[in-house]
Amino acid sequence: MPATPTRDRITPESPTAKPLRRPEWIKVRAPSGETQKKIKALMRRKELHTVCEEAMCPNLGECFGAGTATFLMLGDVCTRSCGFCDVKHGMPESLDWDEAERVAQAVKSMDLKHAVITSVNRDERRDGGAPIFAMVIRRIHEIMDDCSVEVLIPDFKGSVEALKIVIDSKPDILNHNVESVPRLFRSIQPQSNYARTEATLVNAKKLMPKGLTKSGIMLGLGEEMDEVKDVIRDLHSWGVDILTIGQYLQPSRKHLPIERYYTLEEFAELEEFGKDLGFRWVESGPLVRSSYHAAEQVRELSKKHN
Repeated sequence: MPATPTRDRITPESPTAKPLRRPEWIKVRAPSGETQKKIKALMRRKELHTVCEEAMCPNLGECFGAGTATFLMLGDVCTRSCGFCDVKHGMPESLDWDEAERVAQAVKSMDLKHAVITSVNRDERRDGGAPIFAMVIRRIHEIMDDCSVEVLIPDFKGSVEALKIVIDSKPDILNHNVESVPRLFRSIQPQSNYARTEATLVNAKKLMPKGLTKSGIMLGLGEEMDEVKDVIRDLHSWGVDILTIGQYLQPSRKHLPIERYYTLEEFAELEEFGKDLGFRWVESGPLVRSSYHAAEQVRELSKKHN
């Protein structure tokens, strides 16, 4: 396999920021098909958003084609401005307290066996919108007792009370992504910090010791392999059960540039490293995202636990 493309560090504002050529081992299937169209129509009809569309996920075609989606709650405007994310940022509107019911009914209409719920950050609220997470988890369990629920939560600015509100509603998987290595937090996600990520995941495991916790990291933003492995060690020491590792793909020229593409061999090396440490599940590959193969994870790990 040819060497992975690399370049010197540049900023997204740089007029000379020439995108790297995407290597041949990264192929994204364009979204198409009747199922995808039906799901999009359903989302618009119920005034809902999917992170699949908002964040331009490379697996949108595969997941929509299979009749699954990750719901984006608390609106579609985030109070944070992470350099890798394509979700709009600014001051959001007030919370929509009917949103949880609409999401639950959409899950029922799609006949999902596993629903993934995430949200924008709502830092203007002390609870970070945690009550709506709890509402949708409970409502899905009420109307679809055979549907497992995964939540991908923000850090709630370190609020244990907000975290407990979500966990008390009994999600099947609680996910909070670390995203990158400590050295790059300030430039990549300036309103977040590594210590708060640690606290979120450690407290989650304390509050749900028998539940599944999960986290993910992106590659290609300027981190070194040793730094990535240090983060993976940290995640394992924090009690994380499921690890996801994927390649960062620049949503637009306005976003942080890709510093380099990792090879399939490097992804395989990190997968083996994570498994050797003792993670219960590791997904590692160029197009892996936090909710990729989520249904398989909860089904298999639940069997092993039982």
